[in-house]
Amino acid sequence: MEVAEVLPEFADAFAFEEFNRMQREALPALIEREDNVVASAPTASGKTALAELAICKALADGGTALFIAPMRALTNEKEDDWDRFEDLEYSVYVVTGERDLNPRRARRADILVMTPEKLDSATRKHDSRRYDFVTDVDVCVIDEVHLLDADRRGSVLEVTISRLRRLCDPRIVALSATMPNVDDVAAWLDAPPETTFEFGDEYRPVDLNAGVKTYTHGENTFADKYRRLYRALDLAEPHLREDGQALVFVASRQDTVQAAKKARDEIAERDVPMGARGDYDFHTDSKELENDTLRNSVLDGVAFHHAGLSKNDRDLVEKWFKEGRVELLFSTSTLAWGVNLPARCVVIRDTKLHDPLEGEVDMSPLDVLQMLGRAGRPGYDDVGYGWVVCDTAEADKYRRLLNEGKEIESRLAESLETHLNAEIAMGTIGDVEDVMSWLETTFYYVRGQSKPEEYDFPDLRGRVRDCLEELVDRGFVETSEDLSIEATPRGVLASKYYLRLETAVTFAELCDRVVDDRSGLETEEILEAVATATEFDSVSARQDERDAIDAVLVGADTRDLSPGQRKVLAILRGAASGNTPAELRSDAWVIRRNATRLVSALEAFLDRFVGPHAANLAQRTEARIENGVAEDAVGLTAIDGVGPGRASKLATEGLSTPGDVVTAGVAGLVDAGLSEGVAERVYEGAQSLPSVEVDWGSFPETIETGENDVCEVTVENVGEPARAGVRVTVNGVEMTSTSTYLREEETVPVGVFGADAEELEFTVSVAFPEEPLVPIEASRHVEVR
Repeated sequence: MEVAEVLPEFADAFAFEEFNRMQREALPALIEREDNVVASAPTASGKTALAELAICKALADGGTALFIAPMRALTNEKEDDWDRFEDLEYSVYVVTGERDLNPRRARRADILVMTPEKLDSATRKHDSRRYDFVTDVDVCVIDEVHLLDADRRGSVLEVTISRLRRLCDPRIVALSATMPNVDDVAAWLDAPPETTFEFGDEYRPVDLNAGVKTYTHGENTFADKYRRLYRALDLAEPHLREDGQALVFVASRQDTVQAAKKARDEIAERDVPMGARGDYDFHTDSKELENDTLRNSVLDGVAFHHAGLSKNDRDLVEKWFKEGRVELLFSTSTLAWGVNLPARCVVIRDTKLHDPLEGEVDMSPLDVLQMLGRAGRPGYDDVGYGWVVCDTAEADKYRRLLNEGKEIESRLAESLETHLNAEIAMGTIGDVEDVMSWLETTFYYVRGQSKPEEYDFPDLRGRVRDCLEELVDRGFVETSEDLSIEATPRGVLASKYYLRLETAVTFAELCDRVVDDRSGLETEEILEAVATATEFDSVSARQDERDAIDAVLVGADTRDLSPGQRKVLAILRGAASGNTPAELRSDAWVIRRNATRLVSALEAFLDRFVGPHAANLAQRTEARIENGVAEDAVGLTAIDGVGPGRASKLATEGLSTPGDVVTAGVAGLVDAGLSEGVAERVYEGAQSLPSVEVDWGSFPETIETGENDVCEVTVENVGEPARAGVRVTVNGVEMTSTSTYLREEETVPVGVFGADAEELEFTVSVAFPEEPLVPIEASRHVEVR
């Protein structure tokens, strides 16, 4: 059945000309009906085309399609793959981070691509102008719906789909690798039997011969890696000698590089006929690679692939593997979920991996099955070979997985309080009955009916009451006499900023302490509050990192912190100073990314419960972690076009604030080392920020003991309007504090009282909670006679 025959107007949207057997059988359900669809099929059998069929139907009907990709790396690949839709004049938009979001483009897009986490965040804010596009979806395609069974991420996907269905009730098309309980997923999504498909192994284009191979586990984990590598090469070698290809999955990006280096030497030692060093054209082509190690490696037929490589290098490796020029490829798990690169032999060398936030974790069963599914090249092989290399103690576990598959379970019970708080904060739940109605829309409810004892269903209502009581006790929810429930400001902020509830409690307690003690807030307290957040509970410090951590934290009192918390604090301190030790860099990127989100959340707590000055300090701390600039120069990062390098350069030249930049003018910026074009942009950017001048008026220089006077001080914003906090202190003690939207000028009453002190220092401080600008301060001294 030709694509052009079925969908003539979309023929160019597909990467092939004919549908295969599996696609033909599912096609009527996708094109001729409106029902929800659930399809389970082996890896490499062509599931992506089912997603594209559902999208084409939505576009033909004038609707908007949403594609949920299991991980962020794959959202970008879809954007590249679906240039074909762009060529047909349909727009594709990948929704990524908060700051990069273009709501106008998202609103106009025909195809939206998101991860479950991004969709969760967007649906929580669906009633804002920024995210209203998410309620205008006509079909939602869930790629790899068996992600429901993943730790933490599974519950996010589950509650988000249930929420989306309540918001706009799109058609749902859920696709998955083989799973035994596909009927449970169909029951959850209300897909009738006619549109529920379970395509078995007979639909695999190539038969799969999968098994488990063990190795002898030693005391040294470094040596164990090489034991597993040699085992993997033993399994791959026969296929490499027969001009087959092998794909070896390892735990980390660095492991792909090290394994490829070692494998080149071992392949040469074993005299396996591989490589293309005599191929002059390939030798020339390899010079296009940006990574030097990769360039040397590919000529021997060995390569590595991970998300940290440039797009150019990844594309070339994929192209050469498809062409057979690369015969042995080492990769991280991302490749198994995204690019369709089958190999005759697939070996999973590492079943455990290091997660910067979780420590050492087992690779998920879903990842294992996904990787093994890459074995066998359609059109080239009659059979594919897949092997899991593991310790003897775990062999039976993986044999059972290969023989029986993995039923998909709900993970909602593990984080029920967090998700329940989010629904209450959005206003979708108002009492206990609403909670029960909400639960009935979840996969958790479906699985609970299948396994009532395992899911504690005999006392589900009791579990719900316990959850609500917990939320009330911890300050997230309030109940009234009529038994209705609503979120507190703490509950709303926890939901808005995606916080674990324990972290939200910690942030609220810090706010309470600052208000009660009136002792101000220090940067170190912000860093420590974030470092001790439960989001980082599973971070561990390896032995080879401890000296570096101690060096960064020298002089700090960290006796109450665990080794993992000390590591996070060291990374945050290093990031803020722009000097992260080499030993900590492998985990620093992930920890920094999560930390900036947490600091942003703490900033909102401080703004709500303490005041603009405290929020401004958190804003500056966040900017320092992101940019690695000194405390006195952090305000420069508020200027469009000024990143860490430029900020440091200007600060070195004595320009450390946007005010300094405006005073210097374009000529001064050129003298500081900027080109004229850049200097003009930076100068304009600095002018677009708020800038304050303080006029003390007729403020006295002296006052008699026991006398008092009330003066008016004018705070004038000569820059762009912004929300500001104006604080007046006397000898360091706060007298007044107000929050205002400072457009032009604000008059601040200041009481001058003849006190016991010989001299009074009055300070007016203006802070902008939404900009990382250092507060602007002005002081006057009054002598008491």
